[in-house]
Amino acid sequence: MAVLAASALRRLALLDVNLPNSITLTRIASVPLLIWALSPRFPLQGAHGEQEIIASAIFILASITDGLDGYLARRRGQITTLGMLLDPLADKLMVTTAFILLVAYNPRVMHPWIAVLVIGREFLVSGLRSIASSEGFTIQASELGKLKTVIQIVSVVAAILNHRWDYWHFGWFPIGVHLIAVTAIYWMAIISIISAVDYFIGFWKKIDHVSGRRRRRSSVLSRKKREPAPTISSPS
Repeated sequence: MAVLAASALRRLALLDVNLPNSITLTRIASVPLLIWALSPRFPLQGAHGEQEIIASAIFILASITDGLDGYLARRRGQITTLGMLLDPLADKLMVTTAFILLVAYNPRVMHPWIAVLVIGREFLVSGLRSIASSEGFTIQASELGKLKTVIQIVSVVAAILNHRWDYWHFGWFPIGVHLIAVTAIYWMAIISIISAVDYFIGFWKKIDHVSGRRRRRSSVLSRKKREPAPTISSPS
């Protein structure tokens, strides 16, 4: 057992857990916190919306780390294989966890088909990126993808707060929390579909170009004449 523990520690030491990767790990660690904050057993379920505010704060802070770890990794020159693995994993965990929880937590605004659509889009984009990486090219995030991320944050936070409030009153000015939640969720669904199509078109153009290049290489190679194999005469 001691040998196995020492081996595990050596392997962990080899992992490049720098500052950006540590921030990404905190985002992964916030997933069980979000589950706990939105669960019926959360201890702070007062009339003043303590549960909703705490859950919203957890999701907002986790969303901030999504941009922060990438910025620090580029700024400090600390882009690592571990970071490229953990960053999309953390994003998918946060998104899928939030939408699955909201289907049960606030079904008035978060319908199951919307959650399936958004989660399916995330898996589609991840699959396209994996195939693109294996083919030797990358698909960069488009402006639609970035817009989808912003609307996604707004929709999740608004849906959480709408569990407690339909309106917020700032003096004489009311803010329709329910209206913001519904509008943001449907906008997010539309942008998710459009951005997924945009990713697929970009992927198809790249993969078609790579396939055409391979076909040209194979046609050139097929024109080469094969030299006859040397014959070996057996000694008489």
